[in-house]
Amino acid sequence: MHQLQENKMGVKPIPSLVLSMSFPIMISMLIQALYNIVDSIFVAQYSETALTAVSLAFPLQNLLIAVSLGTSIGVNSLLSRKLGARDIEAAEKAANNGLVLAFLSWIVFAIMGLFFSKTFFEIFTDDPQLIAMGSQYISVCLFFSLAIFIDITCERILQATGDTIHPMIIQSSGAIANIILDPILIFGWFGLPSLGVLGAAIATVLGQHLSALLAIYYVRRNKEIKIQKKYFKLDKKTVKDIYAVGIPSIIMQAIGTVMTTSLNKILITYGTAAVSVFGVYFRLQSFVFMPVFGLNSGMVPIIGYNYGAKRPKRMMTTIRVGLVVSLIVMTLGFLVFMLIPDTLLSWFNASQEMLDIGMVALPRISLCFISAGICIVLGALFQATGDGYISMIISITRQMIFILPAAYLLGKYFGLDAIWYSFIIAEGSSLILSLFYFRKEYIKRVKPLYATTA
Repeated sequence: MHQLQENKMGVKPIPSLVLSMSFPIMISMLIQALYNIVDSIFVAQYSETALTAVSLAFPLQNLLIAVSLGTSIGVNSLLSRKLGARDIEAAEKAANNGLVLAFLSWIVFAIMGLFFSKTFFEIFTDDPQLIAMGSQYISVCLFFSLAIFIDITCERILQATGDTIHPMIIQSSGAIANIILDPILIFGWFGLPSLGVLGAAIATVLGQHLSALLAIYYVRRNKEIKIQKKYFKLDKKTVKDIYAVGIPSIIMQAIGTVMTTSLNKILITYGTAAVSVFGVYFRLQSFVFMPVFGLNSGMVPIIGYNYGAKRPKRMMTTIRVGLVVSLIVMTLGFLVFMLIPDTLLSWFNASQEMLDIGMVALPRISLCFISAGICIVLGALFQATGDGYISMIISITRQMIFILPAAYLLGKYFGLDAIWYSFIIAEGSSLILSLFYFRKEYIKRVKPLYATTA
């Protein structure tokens, strides 16, 4: 069966390979984006306090996702490289060690959920109802988070072997189950008690557990990688290689929370409508960016596999195909944001003040879409070859060094409408850095491979 896998990852035409690997991930990410919006709508219908409680819980949930997703990206990168090099033992160590790391990470978050949930909410408010709702919600989400760690790790293991259909089924099943269970448990349908935010938390973890069970089932059936007890013992070099990509990815995911929170603090000085427009933008842009992030996830194992197999031409062809697909997606997104911002805002029942702000904000922010898409695609090379720290440097530079200072200064001297140009400034800096590091990475990692295959 290893020869079959070699035929797909090492021989199948790159354009069809990239699309077949990426498209299922794109679909599952879009479904996840849809769930996030629907979940917020249901909670908001229950009460405004409930929505506030869930919103305040976001940083802890985002941290959980950052750790689980970042670690699994490290597993994915290492595993695909080892499969490409035909080092099956090292590949299985990567997969099994990854599952152990997922379990250890869960223990940390379970302890946080049990003992620190209430303390976390007391930082933001002294409203007893808000503290009670919020701590109830986040304690359930964190204590029962083993499922999401197992789910995400198994999905990335499957993707690294070239299987992207089953991860799509896994993630979509959990999200759809969550959407179905949300109103039943929140509002108490079919004779069940109305549980409010506790119901939202239970729906979330039940959906995650369904995904985890499916993930375990499909990983155990995978013919490329075996889950074996003998590889559960953590191997120092394997763990180091996983976190060489994983830790930068974790930091990249987590830094987004800092940026969003800080930018909201700048925008709130212009009124709540400005914050609302920014929130609406984040929800809308996920439908543009998620496909490109899915493209990135599909590209990483292809590049990693062919890097391990010493096939530089296939690596570079993958990047070229990725750039074309990204350009198409981002151009379409740009045109939609430029031409019909009023329609997009109307979906969120925007007030006149929101429309006035959003009609300026959405077109201006969309000017950075194409450059952002290029950066996401180029980042696949850094992750696939084990140099994930480069993506971290670019992300921190973009979000902390450029976007926040630019937003503050533009707002202070030129007003609210100028703040949206900070996104263009930040993405411009990211593009320059991405091209600079891509050239360095090409010279360091890719160019020498041409000599070995000449």
